[in-house]
Amino acid sequence: MLTHDQAVTTAHRLAAELEPGAIQRDRDGATVIPSDALAAVDASGLLGITVPAADGGSGLGPRTLAEVTRILAAADPAIAQVPQGHFLMIDILAVHGSSAVRKSLFADVLAGKRIGNGLAERGGKHAQDLKTRISDGVLNGVKYYTTGALTSAWIAVSALDAAGRLVLAFVPRSAPGVTVDTDWDVIGQRATISGTATFRDVAVSHVIDYASAYEVPQQLGARAQLVHTAIETGIAGAALRDARSYLRSTARPSSETIRAGHNSVAADPHVRHRYGRIASRVQAAEALLAAAAGTLDEIGLVPASAADAARGSLTVAAAKAFASETALEAASELFTLCGTSAAAAKWDLDRHWRNARTHSIHDPIDYKYAHIGAYELADVLPPNHGQI
Repeated sequence: MLTHDQAVTTAHRLAAELEPGAIQRDRDGATVIPSDALAAVDASGLLGITVPAADGGSGLGPRTLAEVTRILAAADPAIAQVPQGHFLMIDILAVHGSSAVRKSLFADVLAGKRIGNGLAERGGKHAQDLKTRISDGVLNGVKYYTTGALTSAWIAVSALDAAGRLVLAFVPRSAPGVTVDTDWDVIGQRATISGTATFRDVAVSHVIDYASAYEVPQQLGARAQLVHTAIETGIAGAALRDARSYLRSTARPSSETIRAGHNSVAADPHVRHRYGRIASRVQAAEALLAAAAGTLDEIGLVPASAADAARGSLTVAAAKAFASETALEAASELFTLCGTSAAAAKWDLDRHWRNARTHSIHDPIDYKYAHIGAYELADVLPPNHGQI
């Protein structure tokens, strides 16, 4: 069991281990499974930080999870995203899992075994148009965007049961009939390898009534979005960090900078202005992340009312929208600050923009602003689902 401070210290130590290999993992994409990096995550003890104390875990909340994720994302946001679904599943199990299911799965989690995600599908009319089915304890279907599934011990798979009700099945990654492919070819977050998972006549023993999770006021969606917010905030901080390093050590002054009487890029007042503006926005993103995490800590995993659930969701929505915009801006401004030489492939500085762009379209931020506006102007509660 870890305290908050111990978890943060562990995250810093793990980030120092992950950062040197981030560029190569980005270049490798799905051609090389980042087994060593993920083994380090699994062995860190961080996988169990949100497991309730009553179930043998550290019982830590959103404040710890957000900070741990931000620290790891600044080192490698793809590796930081791999356990995002894992932490969502811990929350779901904590609230909706039977004692037998919790005992089985949490024992594995606390032993360093990760839960992968099998929620999304391709080809339907909309995101919730699921084709995956479970009947008589047998699972069949195809999932995509399966972040973490490739190297996990368990995979949490959403499906419709024989009555058409949404359920969540937990299947061993090694179970007969389970295959996970490396068909992940995107511009950013490449080392997540979030490709296709296929389930053919897979026997299932652990099933949760997933529909019920969203039939009552819940904070599952907000807590999941908080992790995404931390990833974007980490990317923004990493872009700023690398811009600062490049400006101080490598960037050459332009002819305009020299004519203006400045012998270094870092002395150029325009560069200082732009850098200061981005640095302020990154600090604001970090503050919004911390505030959102504090709100969720206060509300707890099970909100007392729909109003509390809405407050948590909207606070996270504001932080997520702002962090996404800030990460994209910082990753783009990096090149304006550092100049043409920074675009050389050897630096791989474009990975910050590619990672931010790929991750930020996980769900549309325009709707986050719209829901905030609807609540502030007309007292309209946001929808009670996982994307707000």
